[in-house]
This record gives sequence, C-alpha cells and structure tokens, in this order.
Amino acid sequence: MMSSQQFLYAVFGMAAVMVVFKVVPLLFFKKKIKNKFLNSFLAYIPYAVLTSMTFPEIFRSTSSVFSATIGTIVAIAIAYCGQSLIVVILSSSAVVFIVEQIMRMLAN
Repeated sequence: MMSSQQFLYAVFGMAAVMVVFKVVPLLFFKKKIKNKFLNSFLAYIPYAVLTSMTFPEIFRSTSSVFSATIGTIVAIAIAYCGQSLIVVILSSSAVVFIVEQIMRMLAN
C-alpha cells in the first residue's frame, strides 16, 4: 500500500514531468514549426506513447487471453469505422464481459 507521502511524491513527480514537457518547448521554439514532417511526428507522439503503455496490459487485465484478443479485435474494428473513443471503450469492454461470461458458462 502506498503511503500518503509516497502518493504526494508521485503526484509532484508527474506534475514536474508534465511541466517540463509543456514549458520547455515554449522556451526553445519561439516561432511556429513549419516543417510538415516534424509537425506530424509531434502530433502522433501521444498516440504512440499511449498505445505502447496500454497494449501489453490488455492481455493481462482479463481472466483469459482469448477474451482480451476478441475485445481487441472488436475495438480495432469499431475504431477503424470512425466511432468515438467512448463508443470503442464501452463496446470492447462489453464484448470482453460477454465472452468471459460465455466461457464461464461453458466451463460449468
């Protein structure tokens, strides 16, 4: 269990990292960045980081790799169709829940 002091250190550490990544570019880049490659690179960094942090945990967060795989396939398909993030999250979570309930019924 995390103590209150450790929690505060973690919060201040995350705040410091966020400030560094938000303020430092403002100090160094006075003009607007006109390079298309650099703009697209900087635009996709948050998505790449979020994906690399979450994707491995998808397969450890459920009781079965099978249900996680089905949920991932559904999430990718719904996102590919252009639905919003909340629709993708709720739909894939519901599919994982249903698949796990079916697997539980078949095991009994």
